[in-house]
Amino acid sequence: MVLTRTGAPLELEERPVPVPSDGEVLLRVRACAVCRTDLHVDGELESVRPPLVPGHEIVGEVVSAGAGVSIAAGTRLGVPWLGSSCGRCEFCARGQENLCDTARFTGYQIDGGYAEYTVADHRYCFPIPEGLGDAEAAPLLCAGAIGYRSLRMAGAGRRLGLYGFGAAAHLVAQIALFEGREVYAFTREGDRAAQEFARVMGARWSGSSDESPPVELDAAIIFAPAGPLVPAALRAVRKGGTVVCGGIHMSDIPSFPYSLLWGERVLRSVANLTRRDAAEFLQLAPRVPVRARVETFRLDEANAALDRLRHGDLTGAAVLIP
Repeated sequence: MVLTRTGAPLELEERPVPVPSDGEVLLRVRACAVCRTDLHVDGELESVRPPLVPGHEIVGEVVSAGAGVSIAAGTRLGVPWLGSSCGRCEFCARGQENLCDTARFTGYQIDGGYAEYTVADHRYCFPIPEGLGDAEAAPLLCAGAIGYRSLRMAGAGRRLGLYGFGAAAHLVAQIALFEGREVYAFTREGDRAAQEFARVMGARWSGSSDESPPVELDAAIIFAPAGPLVPAALRAVRKGGTVVCGGIHMSDIPSFPYSLLWGERVLRSVANLTRRDAAEFLQLAPRVPVRARVETFRLDEANAALDRLRHGDLTGAAVLIP
């Protein structure tokens, strides 16, 4: 499924099976989750250059490999958002490859997993833990991993708020509960289904994002791409608390009084993820165990899945099955 023009529906195309270059693997795609970041097809992110195959939460089976790769055919690998980095700049040297200025991203600068086959740099792929089905594992490659990074950035506080209870939040909530935290979930006003889903997933409280939680929060993570949630979350956290913006895109943040930030509150963003994040999360996930709530779609139903995501009409994560 190919993006031929920003803002237009994806188009189904027949293409030759790609050939892996040196250092790459050819994967037969077994599942590809549909991520909020995939809505860059609407023009939310800059520098999208069609034609492009979206998709960066890929579970695939190795078919063949280019020179320099010794991975057996049939091996299941996961392909995340980060597709390559330079390995030489100051960010890469400090373990911050997610900030590399020349990093390239799967489904954004590199053709992704809305396809039957794809190629990927083997150094940026990860073995999928045994016991996880293809569709269940796919959302872990971004929603899960970026949620894990956001949780670590939020610190060790016990009372955690999650703004936007979708694919990422329902996965990070499971980690937080495993670690003995309390989860407080915030949704769009009137979204009773999402609030009930949050309670089913173990949230101590759920309500609308314009409501105040019953207790002061130690930290909050914002997954919804709505800038007005930033001052709302700052109001909800205690002095010394942290608010983490976990998305790659967010609408403009409105002005707010300094008193909301004062008291040594911290406001920070999470940009992309590192290979270490993905490796740590995929080791932790089976211990929790993290279980993704998924709804599957055929590859040619990608536009329908994106439309459901666009309108907030999904419980958990959408996954394409070629």
